[in-house]
This record gives sequence, C-alpha cells and structure tokens, in this order.
Amino acid sequence: MEEEHGGAAVDNIVNEFETYESFLDSQITSLDLYYLEDEELARQLVELGYRGSGEVLKREEFEMRKTAAELVRLAKKSQKKVLASAGKDLKDNFLIALAEREEANRNGKMTSIIFIRDYNSHGQEISGYIDYSHRLKTEQFEGYFGGKKKLMPRSTDLSFYNWDTQTCTCNSSPYYQVITENASGLLFKSKRDRKTVHVDPKVSPGDNTTRSLIETSLYVQVVIYDHITRRKS
Repeated sequence: MEEEHGGAAVDNIVNEFETYESFLDSQITSLDLYYLEDEELARQLVELGYRGSGEVLKREEFEMRKTAAELVRLAKKSQKKVLASAGKDLKDNFLIALAEREEANRNGKMTSIIFIRDYNSHGQEISGYIDYSHRLKTEQFEGYFGGKKKLMPRSTDLSFYNWDTQTCTCNSSPYYQVITENASGLLFKSKRDRKTVHVDPKVSPGDNTTRSLIETSLYVQVVIYDHITRRKS
C-alpha cells in the first residue's frame, strides 16, 4: 500500500509541476534562500533530501513520469483526430514523407521544416522554407494528400524567394524564429527548445535535427529538416 501511495504522490507532483526545477523551488523556503544565498545550491539540497518537507523525488524519475504522462496525453489527443493522410493512396515519395511526419508535427513531438524548389504557375522558379507544423494547423491538407493541390512556398512562409522577380521574404512562425543576420546563411531557431536548425548542407543540421533529401517527381528539389523536441505543443 505504501508503494501505491508513493506512486500516486509522485504522479500528483508530475501533474502539478511543469518542470523539475519548479518542483524543487516549491520546497525551498525564504529562510533557506536567506542562509544559503544561492538558489541552485538550495535546489541541489532539496534534490538530495537535505532540504524540503515534501516528497523526495529524483530528476530521472520525474522526467520518466513526465514523459510517460505526455505520451498518454498525446495518444488520447491523436485518437480524437483523423489524420489528413489517412486512407490516401500515396505514391510519390514526397507525399509519403509528409504522411510519415503528419502525426508527430500535429502533436508537437516534431517540427519539420520543408525546403521546396520548383516552378510556379507562371513558369517562374521559386524556393522557400515551410513550417510544416504551422501549415498543418492553419489549412486543410486533404487536398495535398489527395493530389488535388500542390504544396508550394508562399511569401508568408518562413522564407520565400522568386528567382525571376528577385522577390524575397522572411517570416517567423509560432514554432520558429528566422535568423537572417548570419554569415553562414539562413538559420531557424526553435521557439520551443531554443535549438538552432542549420539548413546549410555543408554543416550539421544541429542538435536533435536530421536532414533528409527527398527524391520526388513532383518538384525540382525537396529537403526536409526534422527537429525533435520534448516540450508540449
């Protein structure tokens, strides 16, 4: 019975506090800070069990329980939504790649940046970087997966360039900040974990990011950058 009670207490802590640091802070008194004069030291003492009157909980267990709770939440959330790619007969590699990433980009586990280079309806060469998560939340994708519409960069996306008219635009999204003042070229900083995505093929794409060149018959060039984050959407 004690283990069950302890487990319930831990789950209550995980549900109540967003981060392990906020849990530690809840057990630090003003008197502790007065004598220790160091917030980080006070946190360490709580973690070790020397300070605080509540449940002693290690970071590893907190993170494990937090992750488990988040997976349950995301599973319930995804069950309520039918994916736009569900039931579609996808033959092109690009549409298959989008379908493979749809659920993760909807539930916040992943935020993908799609680079597309192709020709518009006027025969002009255009290219740009698309925030896939943002697009999924702002428009219907059934038409794209069904082959009725073609996903193309817009002037409202993370970046857009028309090679014929020399038109160039950059826009931050809810998930990425666009960094243009950089010697090595365009950068995108995740607003969730502050990690930077490097799109220069000569360098690493960055922490928790993978770069995939997609062979497709629909476009001149497609590259997808998948950034994994553990934070909530």
